[in-house]
Amino acid sequence: MSYDTQPEASHFIDGAYVEDEAGAALPVIYPATGATVANLHAATPALVDRAIAAAKRAQPAWAAMTGTERGRILRRAADIMRERNRELSELETYDTGKPLQETLVADATSGADALEYFGGIAATLAGEHIQLGEDFIYTRREPLGVTVGIGAWNYPTQIACWKAAPALACGNTMVFKPSETTPLCALKVAEILKEAGLPDGVFNVVQGYGEVGAGLVGDDRVSKVSLTGSVPTGRKVYAAAAADMKSVTMELGGKSPLVIFDDASLEDAVSAAINANFYSTGQVCSNGTRVFVQDGIRDAFIERLSERLKGVKMGDPMDQSVNFGPMVSERQREIVEGFISQGVAEGARLVTGGGRPEREGFWIEPTVFADVKDDMTIAREEIFGPVMSVFGFATEEEALERANATVYGLSAGVFTRDLARAHRFVAGLQAGSCWINTYNLTPVEAPFGGMKMSGVGRENGQVAIEHWSQLKTVYVAMGEVEAPF
Repeated sequence: MSYDTQPEASHFIDGAYVEDEAGAALPVIYPATGATVANLHAATPALVDRAIAAAKRAQPAWAAMTGTERGRILRRAADIMRERNRELSELETYDTGKPLQETLVADATSGADALEYFGGIAATLAGEHIQLGEDFIYTRREPLGVTVGIGAWNYPTQIACWKAAPALACGNTMVFKPSETTPLCALKVAEILKEAGLPDGVFNVVQGYGEVGAGLVGDDRVSKVSLTGSVPTGRKVYAAAAADMKSVTMELGGKSPLVIFDDASLEDAVSAAINANFYSTGQVCSNGTRVFVQDGIRDAFIERLSERLKGVKMGDPMDQSVNFGPMVSERQREIVEGFISQGVAEGARLVTGGGRPEREGFWIEPTVFADVKDDMTIAREEIFGPVMSVFGFATEEEALERANATVYGLSAGVFTRDLARAHRFVAGLQAGSCWINTYNLTPVEAPFGGMKMSGVGRENGQVAIEHWSQLKTVYVAMGEVEAPF
């Protein structure tokens, strides 16, 4: 391997790489081959303490800078990230196994977008003035303080930036813990931020397993926790944060519906279903894994989908013609294979896929089930792999009721040429991020997040500022004070 994936050290604290070999071993496995491409160590409690202390120490001076000054650093970091997109994309591919064809356009680029967007917003943060006769009220938008970001393994560069950019724009500092499965990319984000002029201690990265995350969440110096992860992990983190009344943003999992009416463009609907199930080998929280197709076009949909899936090309993810990568880990592949076995056992019709290609690494074929019933395991539980379930439906009312019949509410999509129906249908969907005649587009300008069990709060868009800052109200009296005695 020509690319050097071993970082200078495991952690980035107070503006410098830090190592403590007493921490638990944290090997980095390249999913395409199963080879170890780097060896890191989890943070010891002493290092976790050191990172939080650095963030605490750096926060007042960072908050005292003007928004324009903070924003300039974030925007400079965005420029550096774009200049190094190729290098960062290759590292992301080694970290996750995702094809370079994908990482070149969807990972570091979206991280740079977040740094640029919130860098631009930083100078606009303001309160309001409310006149009450001679008296008046003003509000101040203030940072929360030391914040913690906990990342998932599917978009390690993007998630680090989606959390850091609004946090830092608002004057907070951050300790970020990447997923132990994909620990490499956040270190590069920290490097780039420092190079762009970020003061030491403002953004720190510590590696580790669940106990490191628990140590961060439970520390009383931390005022905010933002997690991207599964619902079970989210429940634990939310409960731990609640003990100290910490602010939280939870971007959790989903079992999202994609509803296709028989007047839809079939080709566009098939394209969206492919993107909503097989992009990133199905490892996307917002994926539309329950595909409801109106009875009039269901057979044609499955036939066209099967034909299009012949275009899947597996192989070396560094080959830009490869468009489908491996699962992120052997364990995740085993989980997905367990769901596929359950789907077959419970009577769903396996249309295509379901097997393991004969190659090194953690590969699995893109899989489509038809004749799926709403009570089957594959219809109810988040799989987080390349498994599509196709359902039939007759009427709009039926489709809406069944689409909403889930504890999740992250995302949803609808395909129809009837614009009135499209807007009526999304108004009825119980999901935080919806699409009409497309799927899974998440520009930084758009708020992203879930309803029901899929999360709390929103990432991206102007509204994210509300989740990374707090409002202080100041009443100013201009006259004498009266009292009853």
